[in-house]
Amino acid sequence: MNRQPPPVPRRRVLLAGAGAAAALLGPSLGGGSALAAGRPGARAAESLQPYASYWFPDSLPSGTPGEGITWRSLTDWRPETDRDLAFNTATVPLAERFTPVPANTTARADQARISALAAFDHTAGNPSQGSATADYYAPTHWAYLDELVFWGGSSGEGLILAPNAPVVDAAHRNGVPVLGTVFLPPAAFGGQLRWTRDLVRRDASGRFPLVAKLVQVATVYGFDGWFVNAETEGGDAALAADMQAFLRALRAAGAPRGLRITWYDAMNTTGRVGWQGALNELNRPFFQDAAGPVADSLFVDFRWSAGRLADSGRLADRLGRSRYELWAGVDVESAGWDTRTDWDAIIPADRDHVVSYGFYRPEWTLSHLPAGRTPGQFHAADDRFWSGAGLDPTRPGGRGGGWRAPATAVADRATLSTLPFASTFNTGHGLRWYEDGAVASDTPWNHLGLQDRLPPRRWAVWTKGRRPDVSLDFADAWRGGSSLLVRGALDAPATLELFRARLPAGAATVLDLTHRLDPSSGPVDVEVAVALREAPAPGAPAPYGYLPAGTLEPGGGWRTDTVRLGSLGTGPVRALGVRLTGRGGAPAAWRLGALAVHDGVTTPAPPSGLEITDTDTADGAASLRLRWRRAAGPVRHYELHRRLPDGTRRFLGGTCGTAFYLPGLRRAQNEPAARLQVRAVQELFTVSEPAETELPW
Repeated sequence: MNRQPPPVPRRRVLLAGAGAAAALLGPSLGGGSALAAGRPGARAAESLQPYASYWFPDSLPSGTPGEGITWRSLTDWRPETDRDLAFNTATVPLAERFTPVPANTTARADQARISALAAFDHTAGNPSQGSATADYYAPTHWAYLDELVFWGGSSGEGLILAPNAPVVDAAHRNGVPVLGTVFLPPAAFGGQLRWTRDLVRRDASGRFPLVAKLVQVATVYGFDGWFVNAETEGGDAALAADMQAFLRALRAAGAPRGLRITWYDAMNTTGRVGWQGALNELNRPFFQDAAGPVADSLFVDFRWSAGRLADSGRLADRLGRSRYELWAGVDVESAGWDTRTDWDAIIPADRDHVVSYGFYRPEWTLSHLPAGRTPGQFHAADDRFWSGAGLDPTRPGGRGGGWRAPATAVADRATLSTLPFASTFNTGHGLRWYEDGAVASDTPWNHLGLQDRLPPRRWAVWTKGRRPDVSLDFADAWRGGSSLLVRGALDAPATLELFRARLPAGAATVLDLTHRLDPSSGPVDVEVAVALREAPAPGAPAPYGYLPAGTLEPGGGWRTDTVRLGSLGTGPVRALGVRLTGRGGAPAAWRLGALAVHDGVTTPAPPSGLEITDTDTADGAASLRLRWRRAAGPVRHYELHRRLPDGTRRFLGGTCGTAFYLPGLRRAQNEPAARLQVRAVQELFTVSEPAETELPW
């Protein structure tokens, strides 16, 4: 089918330390919306603020870049001269995943998967380490994704975009690989064929210099490969042959390092841009040729039809490839869950799935909301997008012609297989930052690298009474920016599933539950739900046993209750949840601030060598760059604080790496120097002693 250019979404993003507004105006595949070349009020090119890296393959545009944009050549890139490298390097390894018994009877565990192309910000304005706003796309439904493409690139900024570290760290924690983008735009949007020729240029020995560069960038930065999209018109068969050889070389060089390549259905073997909406003989050599695989997967353009997808699947079968390595594009940028899609052409309910599918711009769940939107509103929309309107993946519905949420068709996957494990239900953004139930900073923030592993099934609840409402809530938290809130009558015991797992559990294994009631709540009896066996069938609850975790009374504040899992038997824990029972007939409002499973608690070693590496002062405020040496032993992330003259600590930010940009620091109470601290944080959120340094005023 023909894909019409969607309206261009725009949202405002406050850049940390700059106080500037940036318009998000992202590129579209297949000749979509126009591309922005610059932003009024963006940071100066020499600013200390680090951003995600972007390049042209080699030659640069003529003229002068827009404000806040730096034109760079990937050919000239060297890691040793990359001043932002430490800020852009992801450090969380890609977690291994497994597939539990599906949440419902329609989800398939071994068939269609999902890719997503998401734009997190403007190409030239992706902060490396979050920013001072909660208004940010913070995906949490990683369990349904097979890969995430960090989408961007434009002729006015750069064509090759590397993912920022927070996105990669969050995705990796949940077992999802992240791809950077190589976008060669249509001529109508500034694309120049010379950039395509730059990309596939060979050296005197016949090698592709930019293959080595792309592999080096992904390896050094810590992400998982490239999405390659060649949409610049005017090529010929010779250029197509060069592109095909380039892809083969890129895959061959990257595969030993665990990298993957996705090719977008645009350029075909004639060298022209002719979107096929299928895998066929005109684009097959970019997917596989006589010598074997050329790309790991193919994103099929939005012009597909039921017949074309069926033929594509059969051709993949004949090639000895999985048909589920074909992503049928579903453009949700403009209409989200109101997008009209022939779902039976991709994921029929009454027979095997035909191919996999790829969402284009699922950040619609944020961008469609009106000005003044809150993180809670975003997550409510995002949960509906992925789980369905009923917010119950055990009964997702959606088998008709309307929205078919991923939970209806795709089995969720999990990563919980080692101890210790903990979650504070932190989504990676918030209106405040909390520590031990108290506000440690009242500044809104986002940093996806600080996101916890969250319940994948939003929300699986079993009760014979009225079903309570469950949400990720930002009005109060134990740690981070959010907590899990259950509200409702609780007129019968309600079991809320939290995690499917394969956690080892012995006689010493315990579970800690940090929870409280809101003041409006009636009393609640709380039990920990633990299953040592898988659910007997798709859609059925796990065979839970229950361990008392106390009765909570309103007004009691946060408390931590510990239960010993060994009393139910030893062996791998397959599912974790809670059972809540209301008392006295009053509605309940119960918050879960943290859950931890472990065999003992240790304190991490502190980092060392904290130093200020660069400073800049403007209008009486200092911006600076910090770095330190990693702490010995396992570290989840690092947190930075400022010790104020009155002895209190103020949270400044966190990162999984060992460098941090700190903007807008002002003198407090005539202090001679600002005292800055960094601490290591382990998986159980235990915190080390600080490394310290000072900024003299």
